[in-house]
Amino acid sequence: MTAVSMVLTLAVVVMWLGQAMPKGVALVVGLGLDGGWLATLAYERRLAAQGDHSTPVTVVGWVFGAAATGVLVAHALMAEKDSVGAWLAVSWLPLAAKALWLVHGLWEQTALTPNALDAIQGIQQEARDEAAVARARLRSDAATEETRLTAVTQAGARVAHVQAKTAEALAEAWSTLEKARQGEDTSRALTSVTSRVTPDVTPRWELPVWGPSEAVPALESGPALTDEALDVLVDEIRHSEVPTLSYREMAVRFRTAGHSASEVRLRAAWKRVA
Repeated sequence: MTAVSMVLTLAVVVMWLGQAMPKGVALVVGLGLDGGWLATLAYERRLAAQGDHSTPVTVVGWVFGAAATGVLVAHALMAEKDSVGAWLAVSWLPLAAKALWLVHGLWEQTALTPNALDAIQGIQQEARDEAAVARARLRSDAATEETRLTAVTQAGARVAHVQAKTAEALAEAWSTLEKARQGEDTSRALTSVTSRVTPDVTPRWELPVWGPSEAVPALESGPALTDEALDVLVDEIRHSEVPTLSYREMAVRFRTAGHSASEVRLRAAWKRVA
């Protein structure tokens, strides 16, 4: 694009100045414009290769590019109507070429070595592999959880079905018992076998209670035995018969007598006594 821009600029300058001066002089002027632009571009590229930058050189390069564009635009405006569009279509080439050199410089600043590119690709591939493994693990966990929930739901449904059938059977049995109690003949037959509390009075046969029962309060445990008292009791029970009792027989008689002690303490007392 730079070469095409230089050729177009040189042709326009020669056509313009060739009418007022010798074409050789016009050619030198055109080559001077292109040469200045090419020189600033080359110097700027050299500085970029050294990792340096010069603002004046960059400004001069843009000035040469703008001048070349201005020459092409002015020629397009002064040309015949049939060729105005064609010259305007190529008048942007100098600035476009300069912009592409700028983009190329930015690309060079961000260029990486093959080793660095391979390392980056390896890191990206590793990240993709880890993400794929994580997605597969999540899908597997979700499928396992779904299977477990399905199994639990089905088991719960079966339990509920069994409970419903059991409740239905109990209700039918209870209904049968209630009909038997309400029936005259059956009631007389049932009450005839019950014991009489008062002479000449026959108690009414009642159904057993079916419902919640009251909890029986727990027996209060007596005070814990000391080690000395526990040893005395264990020794007495052990020697209560001849030959002496084994540990299992002693433990049974100890608890049958109403005494309370943990298995650990009882075994420890047995070891001390024996």
